[in-house]
Amino acid sequence: MNESREFLSLARRRALQLGLGTAGGLLVPGLFADLARAAEAPIGTWPAGVAGDSVFVGVTSPLTGPYSADGKDHVKGYELAFAEINEGGANAKAWGLKGKGVLGKQIKYGVADSELKPNVAVQAQTQFIQRDKAIMITGCVSSAEAVAVEELAQRDKVLNMVGASGANATTGHDCQRYGFRSQPSAYMACKALAPIVAQHYGRGKKVAYLVPDYNYGHSVFRSFAAFTKPYGWTTVAKVVIPLATSDYSSALLNIANSGADIFVNIEFAAQAVNSTKQGAQFGIFKKMQMIVPNISSFQGQETGPALMQGVFGTMDWYWKLEDRFPLSKRFVNAFRAKFRYTPAWGANIGYMQTYIWALAVERAGTFYPPAVIKTLEASKANPFDSTLGKVWYRAYDHQLIRPVPVVVANSAKQMKNKDDVFDIVDLVPGEQAISPPAFLGCKLGPYT
Repeated sequence: MNESREFLSLARRRALQLGLGTAGGLLVPGLFADLARAAEAPIGTWPAGVAGDSVFVGVTSPLTGPYSADGKDHVKGYELAFAEINEGGANAKAWGLKGKGVLGKQIKYGVADSELKPNVAVQAQTQFIQRDKAIMITGCVSSAEAVAVEELAQRDKVLNMVGASGANATTGHDCQRYGFRSQPSAYMACKALAPIVAQHYGRGKKVAYLVPDYNYGHSVFRSFAAFTKPYGWTTVAKVVIPLATSDYSSALLNIANSGADIFVNIEFAAQAVNSTKQGAQFGIFKKMQMIVPNISSFQGQETGPALMQGVFGTMDWYWKLEDRFPLSKRFVNAFRAKFRYTPAWGANIGYMQTYIWALAVERAGTFYPPAVIKTLEASKANPFDSTLGKVWYRAYDHQLIRPVPVVVANSAKQMKNKDDVFDIVDLVPGEQAISPPAFLGCKLGPYT
């Protein structure tokens, strides 16, 4: 097929661009041979998925349930990126893309409601792969979903640009060769946050945790407890609650009576809002200060400044980064024009991941999955310009090395407008926050 024939010359050229050759043009022994052999046979949805004038991307996100606000915002980020890339206008060119679409092919896509259930996400993405020949799959606003979809991607050999997922396992012991995660891991978020809150509140604090009982919740608890331990912070209560909890009465009563100075709320999205409002009813905030290690997209707005003011946490991205990064400015302006509100960080994940995938495909000169994966893995030498500045994927575990915004919530008096919910107090470099390569137990699978 044309894609197979083109890949041989493209692979040689790309390898030389990456410096994987000698002055005489000889490649590192075995590399080109391996790529050439792999190109001889179809893999995943390649080349069937690129046979026409378009390619298909499958998106799953929770459009109903407690994470639905984040999920809908997430999908809008994808939709904006797809539209811009297909049009090939000023924003696509600013990211570094050429022409309309990706390698001249328009992006078609499908969106399915994952319902916050890993099995539903996998079923939907399986249909996108089998029926629509999806060349890339993406989405999710839950680490449980993300890990399940990563496993599907590895098994079916279809590239997966992981959506919103904060659990360490996503690029830790559950990492996959075919999965790439852009959100900071719990390790990164907590390492960035711990010294800032310790400096603000002081040493020797007693801490109570509200922990949702799934991978993400336990990751954040372990990471935050570990990174605050050197400052003398100790755990006096760890209350684990089911993911679908709506009534927090017994959990919050235990926390209220724990004698803690600090309340670390690890809940997310609507459940973070509900647990905070119920916590106020139990008088928790008269006794202790809340910290939210990973603040969900609309938590500040939906909880309100009366309860959120002074709360420290991290976010994947915040709109005020438009003052630091030109691509953030372009994103915020385009999103506001299309959807009539200011984007949250879930939208940025969908938007940024789509652009990085498209750039990797164009750098590779092919949609052939192993070639795109190797291009992403080589991005340290040629970082992507993004809404977070220069970023690159670590080849060892496919974690994006990117800055971590640490934020604090404004009071009602401090807010200049309805969107002015947080201030960015620090932007911690990714290299400073990232875990050691072997620390989280990642062992990537095969390319083919």
